[in-house]
Amino acid sequence: MGKVLTQEQIEHYHEFGYCSPVDVLSETEAANLRQHLEEAERKYPEALNPTHRNNAHLAFCFLDEIAHHEIILNAVEDLIGPNILLYGSVLFIKDAGTPGFVSWHQDATYMGLFPHEFVTPWLALTPSNVESGCMKMIPGSHSGGISKHQDTFGENNILTRGQQIPDVDEDKAVNIELRPGQMSLHHAQVIHGSMPNRSDRRRIGVALQAYMPPHVRQTIGENYALIVRGEDPHGDIIPLQRPTKDMDPKAAKQREEVNNNWSKVLYRDAAEVRSY
Repeated sequence: MGKVLTQEQIEHYHEFGYCSPVDVLSETEAANLRQHLEEAERKYPEALNPTHRNNAHLAFCFLDEIAHHEIILNAVEDLIGPNILLYGSVLFIKDAGTPGFVSWHQDATYMGLFPHEFVTPWLALTPSNVESGCMKMIPGSHSGGISKHQDTFGENNILTRGQQIPDVDEDKAVNIELRPGQMSLHHAQVIHGSMPNRSDRRRIGVALQAYMPPHVRQTIGENYALIVRGEDPHGDIIPLQRPTKDMDPKAAKQREEVNNNWSKVLYRDAAEVRSY
């Protein structure tokens, strides 16, 4: 039995590569966070538009608070131990009735982090179900190593390179449905994706991508990380700082530096580079 996760959930994660759902917030708390986000989108449209949704926790205090939420960190500690670094975050937002989707992929493929012992919590701020394009997982696929990916750069593919694994047996897929305030947790190597939002309301999720123990290293770019719990006994990361107010110039500059590093990592050897 862990701090948050049951023994069954911990075993499910290690056997199948994910566990879900985990209660984090009440629906009212999730609605309040959604309101904060949409107010920030209106106030800072250039900082949170569809091509600028990476690492917003470095510049917005309400997202930083999510990254440090006790329940989220306790659940992560149940899986990777008490010393926890946060590599980054992504806002996954699908507007109502839009064609955006996420192809079958594994997070570890292009992130440059090794070993692949990191976990991504995905927190729903709105209903995430089949109609709105929830995530789908292929149970147990994390145990087979990294599959061959193809870069498509598809117009409606939300992933940077439109990377996809061909010939996935979709009959094995499990829908990860979440109510607002619930999260899923998935392993770096589990195969997952999502379909377009066919509903009449936005689907908003915060992916904390990813929490990792200190021995995980960035092998391509600079080793930026935010210490969110415990310590970094190795002392070789470039430590990131928490924002003190939304879009403080120092925080915004730090976010820009980290995003530039992400772009170099994620698009290494790519045929083209997109704006996100």
